[in-house]
Amino acid sequence: QVHLVESGGGLVQAGGSLRLSCAASGRTFSSYAMGWFRRPPGKEREFMAAINWSDGATYYADSVKGRFTISRDNAQDTVYLQMNSLKPEDTDVYYCAAGYNLATVGHAYPYWGQGTQVTVST
Repeated sequence: QVHLVESGGGLVQAGGSLRLSCAASGRTFSSYAMGWFRRPPGKEREFMAAINWSDGATYYADSVKGRFTISRDNAQDTVYLQMNSLKPEDTDVYYCAAGYNLATVGHAYPYWGQGTQVTVST
């Protein structure tokens, strides 16, 4: 069983930054991919970024490319999402997910955290 716990969300002004963390436990993650998603109200989960745990390969949604950076700390079994130049439309609950292949769709990830709220004020 994989257990994921997100943290680092909060309230920030537009233009500010936040770093989200996702602490993973329960299995070895060397062959996993980790993703960050958000779910706007009434919409499907929206892919933000993903990283291969083994080689660090990354992929980003166009909407966050250049503003968000995904990274991992193998020793800490933790994945991060550095979010810069935040906009009010980035306000949402952000979820960390673990899966077997780097993917941009939520159904490819069988394991999910509980989410962390990010609120960007004007």
